[in-house]
Amino acid sequence: QVQLVESGGGLVQPGGSLRLSCAASGTISWINSMGWYRQAPGKQRELVAAFTRGGSTNYADAVKGRFTISRDNAKDTVYLQMNSLKPEDTAVYYCHAARLGDAYWGQGTQVTVSS
Repeated sequence: QVQLVESGGGLVQPGGSLRLSCAASGTISWINSMGWYRQAPGKQRELVAAFTRGGSTNYADAVKGRFTISRDNAKDTVYLQMNSLKPEDTAVYYCHAARLGDAYWGQGTQVTVSS
């Protein structure tokens, strides 16, 4: 089992920044991808950014150039730095990990971009 705990969401004005954190614990060996998804009201959950199995990064077109995913292997933590936030970035952000064919999700953290 893998446990994922997110933090760092909140309310921010358009143009502002937030950094999300996702700490993994449990049986974290053989995790072959880890990243962030989001779900806005009335919409499907969508990929935001992720580390792929080969260690490269993958970003949604809507966030390229504004969001950056990074990780601290010593802390088993993945981060999402979000800059130049827009109202359309408002959503619940979920941390995701894939391990040996199983998918794991965090509880989600709300990000609201509003003036």
